[in-house]
Amino acid sequence: MLEHLTKETFLSKVFNYEKNKEWKFEGEKPCVIDFYADWCGPCKMVAPVLEELAREFEGKLDIFKVNTEEEQELASVFGIRSIPSILFVPATGQPQMAMGALPKATFVKAFKDVLGVEK
Repeated sequence: MLEHLTKETFLSKVFNYEKNKEWKFEGEKPCVIDFYADWCGPCKMVAPVLEELAREFEGKLDIFKVNTEEEQELASVFGIRSIPSILFVPATGQPQMAMGALPKATFVKAFKDVLGVEK
């Protein structure tokens, strides 16, 4: 199940950037954050792929979505300039950003390589 994040839920589930200067992941499992907008064509192509992956990897990672139109502060904190932008957040270590509509195989590879998660 994909969850849409607001600033408040982002601060509690991913990173409280108001409290911490250094990256500190607040979640329990690795996550992927899709920064998107409703008018964005490539974002619409990524959405069903992420929904499918959320089912396939349920319980192993969280998949979040951030609407950059509604959550402009979150978009600016992460310097989002193009969408979709996908943030891969491991349970430990630094997050990594990818730009553009990624194919499913690329997500699965990033889940393994960046997040350490396999089916």
